[in-house]
Amino acid sequence: MEGFMSKAVELLTTAGSKIILALLIFIVGRIVIGKIMKFLEKLPALKAMDATVRSFMLNFVKVGLYVILVISIISVLGVPMASVITVLASAGVAVGLALQGALSNLAGGIMLLIFRPFNVGDYVVTAGEEGTVKAISLFYTVLMTNDNRKITIPNGSLMNANVTNCSSEQTRRVDLVFSCAKGEDITMIQRLMIDTMEKNRMILKNPAPFARLSGGTNESMEFTVRAWTQAVDYWEVYFGLTQDITQALGEAGVKAPAVRVITEAK
Repeated sequence: MEGFMSKAVELLTTAGSKIILALLIFIVGRIVIGKIMKFLEKLPALKAMDATVRSFMLNFVKVGLYVILVISIISVLGVPMASVITVLASAGVAVGLALQGALSNLAGGIMLLIFRPFNVGDYVVTAGEEGTVKAISLFYTVLMTNDNRKITIPNGSLMNANVTNCSSEQTRRVDLVFSCAKGEDITMIQRLMIDTMEKNRMILKNPAPFARLSGGTNESMEFTVRAWTQAVDYWEVYFGLTQDITQALGEAGVKAPAVRVITEAK
């Protein structure tokens, strides 16, 4: 009995010391990883990188450091690495099926980094959502909407969806459709619309603003208005023209002036 108790105490002492050491390594390891990540974020070489690449690289390094930490803890606990590798190999198929979605997202993140359909800071419409790209991580892409909602989309879904990048070009075209009562002076309305656009300093001179009769019904006529502007000024011009042209039509005595919203990605 004494021999059994002695062995039990020895075993508990050895196991307890290993567990305590493993906990210390975990705590110290997390602190060290945090310090390393802060150091890397301040490196001039990383700061000079594109924001998309920098975010992806930092996430990749962080995951790699945690993998090393886990392997170190397993080693300290006395678990033979050969046994760990054998168990992982035996469970490879099950793990692969369980992580199929995660691996798809990881592959999607790598493909996003290579093909670069968008960068951090771009305004995109994709997978039924739209917003400004806030971050691209290993597995997910984060969008911030205009009303400050955070949307997280799996990278695997992004690689299988159409992506409309509204920020890829420096200029964009604002398209609006206005209507008025039938029988009004078409030439006068076109001239009024062109004059209103030419007064807006955010609208580019080349290509020139466009306003033409484009359709109508038995009771109304429709005019298509197009104006080019810098991409950053798109919404300011969009709402500015909506108000200014409608107001100008009303002041000119045009009957039933109205604007029709064009349902397309903005």
